[in-house]
Amino acid sequence: MKKSRDRFLRLIAVFKFLKCAMLIALGVGAFRLLHKDVGAIAEHWVDAFKLDPGNRFVDAALAKAARLRPEQIKKLGLGSFLYAALFLAEGTGLWLEKRWGEWLTVIITSSLVPVEVYEIYRHPSWVKVAVLVINIGIVGYLIYRIRSGRIRSEQ
Repeated sequence: MKKSRDRFLRLIAVFKFLKCAMLIALGVGAFRLLHKDVGAIAEHWVDAFKLDPGNRFVDAALAKAARLRPEQIKKLGLGSFLYAALFLAEGTGLWLEKRWGEWLTVIITSSLVPVEVYEIYRHPSWVKVAVLVINIGIVGYLIYRIRSGRIRSEQ
């Protein structure tokens, strides 16, 4: 008998794979910036997108980019690859409908909820609230799946 596929579980897995791909791109981009003038590159992109360099946010971003040290860029690249590996493991476990994938996703996603709440407290935005609600929904759904699977296996 063919095993039924959970579409919502697959959707969560695809979401994890997309986050993995974006983090890999970020990591590759960070390592490509090593030994380059990051400030000059940032100024180029400000000009290319026709942003106002006098804007306080753009000016602050340019100043921060100009102060980036190679060690910081390396840490950003390595951190991106580490998180990408976690998302790849989560996505793979969910795609294959493995219980360990569900548990891994519950543990990692729920461990970040306090950080998301803190960020909403510091700088509230609808996007941050939406991400928090989605992550809580994912954790709740996976806990429901884990518990209902255990109940079925005990019967």
